[in-house]
Amino acid sequence: MTLAPSDVLRALELVKLPASGEALGTSGRVSGIVVDGGKIMFAIAIDASEAAAMEPVRQAAERAVTGLPGVTQAFVSLTADRAPVARTAAQTARTQAAGSGVTPRAAAIPGIRHIIAVASGKGGVGKSTTAANLAVGLATLGLKVGIMDADIYGPSVPKIFGVTGKPRLVGGRTLAPMEAYGLKIMSIGFLIDEETPMIWRGPMVISAITQMLREVAWGELDVLVVDMPPGTGDAQLTMAQQTPLAGAVIVSTPQDLALLDARRGVAMFKRVEVPILGIVENMSYFIAPDTGNRYDIFGHGGARHEAERLGVPFLGEIPLAMPIRELSDNGRPIVASDPDSPHAKAYVAIAMQVKRALEGPSTLRPAPRIVIET
Repeated sequence: MTLAPSDVLRALELVKLPASGEALGTSGRVSGIVVDGGKIMFAIAIDASEAAAMEPVRQAAERAVTGLPGVTQAFVSLTADRAPVARTAAQTARTQAAGSGVTPRAAAIPGIRHIIAVASGKGGVGKSTTAANLAVGLATLGLKVGIMDADIYGPSVPKIFGVTGKPRLVGGRTLAPMEAYGLKIMSIGFLIDEETPMIWRGPMVISAITQMLREVAWGELDVLVVDMPPGTGDAQLTMAQQTPLAGAVIVSTPQDLALLDARRGVAMFKRVEVPILGIVENMSYFIAPDTGNRYDIFGHGGARHEAERLGVPFLGEIPLAMPIRELSDNGRPIVASDPDSPHAKAYVAIAMQVKRALEGPSTLRPAPRIVIET
């Protein structure tokens, strides 16, 4: 039996909205229904002020559709990027007059002291390798560290850490993270086959990221490093708006095209009031192993100049070096496998700056302000 969106809406008629008692399936709040084999995903539109009250509705909606024949997984997200259909003209006018809606403070994840995002404006700049070695670097400084791979379309953290297998359930829907090099690790790559393409729409991606954050037994962590998808789309905004991020690290290569995208990443995090912990210039230069000559293949110093221009910290330079690539491909991050190398020391120096920033007062940020467009 192939399910249709109408079947999903009928199942959601059993879920009632808390304030009005109206059936969710006929409320006009459900959008983006996608049926992908045994997986169903959709979004529930809410006003920003309803986030806490509507979380039980989201959970009830997941249970309702999981009960449909043939359904193995349900991904349901709450989204405040537009007003629900049920909003009245008077409510819309009041929102416009106020200028913006203010969300409640993003709910903390029990046991996790700081969450930081490692992001890039574009792919191919070495963001995941940087995130992995930054996480190991923070652990070498004595912190309890986890890393979450939020790059749903291109998960690479399992490969970088050489971790295979499936996470085990430890109760209900809660997963136990995988572990390597003293880190707790979670990635969508552990839950799907390596060659399976992730043909998912935005709400499904957002739900997967939310579940990996909040339905994993992370335990007590000083820092959770989140390897973000490249770009400035739904996933990045959701993380910034629904997660209490302590800050963001932006990774870029030196050339102008990459810096343009890095600039957009900085602007996005500033827009939602996430502190910029700094910019890393990756693939900054290349030292030929046979001659010792230095080559600035992608230019040099662009990220430092951009950081100065934007008024954010510059964290350091990481060279384009074969040992970094070879060890990452072999599942052995260089900070863990060759800690005395100059490349590993460069990552640890960046980790020290991030640690100092997290210990300062800048991480105590207010909840982000989200403009509700109607």
